[in-house]
Amino acid sequence: MPPLPPDATNRVDESPDAHFYAMARMVVHIDEATIAALTDYYAEILTPGADVLDLMSSWVSHLPEAPTLGRVAGLGMNAEELAANPRLSESVVHDLNVDPTLPFDDASFDFVVNAVSVQYLTRPLEVFAEIARVLRPGGRSIVAMSHRCFPTKAIRAFHVPGATARFQLVGGYHAESGLFEAIDPLDRSPDEADPLWIVTATRRAD
Repeated sequence: MPPLPPDATNRVDESPDAHFYAMARMVVHIDEATIAALTDYYAEILTPGADVLDLMSSWVSHLPEAPTLGRVAGLGMNAEELAANPRLSESVVHDLNVDPTLPFDDASFDFVVNAVSVQYLTRPLEVFAEIARVLRPGGRSIVAMSHRCFPTKAIRAFHVPGATARFQLVGGYHAESGLFEAIDPLDRSPDEADPLWIVTATRRAD
């Protein structure tokens, strides 16, 4: 991945994210058909008993009822939203744009999922290195994207339209860490619904 341009992570609104996310927003950011497509994909790839980190989580995680999972940790920006999420077994409020260090031990999770939120990271390379750290060898990172966002808080690089540019960007986030392999872009967009673009990557064994 070539170096990110100096302004790639600039945003229209550079005020502290804690202010923006202080009020709970019990809304979803993709339509019902696309939510269903994401849940179906999770059902295909998640394994029984897996420990999952829902990164940049909120009041809903779009996780399937089956398979039955193990630990499901949520990291997000609003305590009220996280408390309302019935799929989480634990949660932590943490601003990754202030501190990209994930507050979890090495090799804690089998999967790290990020649903339609990666566009808000201003220190993405540091965060993806941390994702690699907390994943077990052979664990999977799953990043789901669409075309909706809070435009003033999305980084400049994500205002470039289309799947190809976003696949390249998020694939590059994984590749830059040097700790992922099998980095794959998937288009799981339902017909006549919001797009669903997914990047998956496997944590290499050290």
